[in-house]
Amino acid sequence: MTGNGVYVYAIIPVGTALPPGAVGVGGPPAALRRVDEGQVTAVVSDAPSRLRARRRDLMAHQDVLLGLADRGSLLPMRFGAVAPDEESVRAQLAGSQDGHLATLSHLDGCVEINLKALPAQDSLAAVVAEEKDVRRLREAVRRRPDYEANVRLGEAVATALSRRAAEAGKKLLRTLTPMAREVAAGPEVHGCSLNVSFLVDRSGSDSFRATVRRFADTHREHAEFRVAGPLPCYSFVSSRPLRTPVAGG
Repeated sequence: MTGNGVYVYAIIPVGTALPPGAVGVGGPPAALRRVDEGQVTAVVSDAPSRLRARRRDLMAHQDVLLGLADRGSLLPMRFGAVAPDEESVRAQLAGSQDGHLATLSHLDGCVEINLKALPAQDSLAAVVAEEKDVRRLREAVRRRPDYEANVRLGEAVATALSRRAAEAGKKLLRTLTPMAREVAAGPEVHGCSLNVSFLVDRSGSDSFRATVRRFADTHREHAEFRVAGPLPCYSFVSSRPLRTPVAGG
């Protein structure tokens, strides 16, 4: 172990196999190892001397989590979780073992699917046809074009696009919620009308995504839907031990 601390990827049930051939962050990539405590295990590696959010390390972190997720439930750590040493990791595992086991049981057999709804930028014709205020302002610009009229028209179009996307997103959310074990609202994302994650049975993830695709096809003039997943269940793990901030780079 280096003097830079221990990088923590996830907490898993004891006895879960590590992904064969998987390696961790750093250059050269660090070897993975286990830190066992009671009925839970932390998947760790040596932390690099300078940990930054580079694509290489972000992808390595994600690949480890995806490999572990294929083998069972896990509590994923966000990128940049570093503990001072293995004893600190064991102490955290011992102190929170009951909570970790309960969360692992809750997440067993599940994946996370994230959904974002954005305004459909290529639907101007539909907006003009369906939105009276936009149609009125557009006619005013045609009759007497000036800067202020164009600004008002642009604002009206942007407002209509955002509202239509939000309405479509809420409608899809009502459709998808019964298909999920749990739903978690995500942080606000610039340009998005909806950002939400679903805890879905792994066996039903294909059907879930197919439902989104069908809805998106029939509402393409209202919103653009972006789906990510299956993912490790970041949004459904309340405890994020050992997390430390990492600089961008």
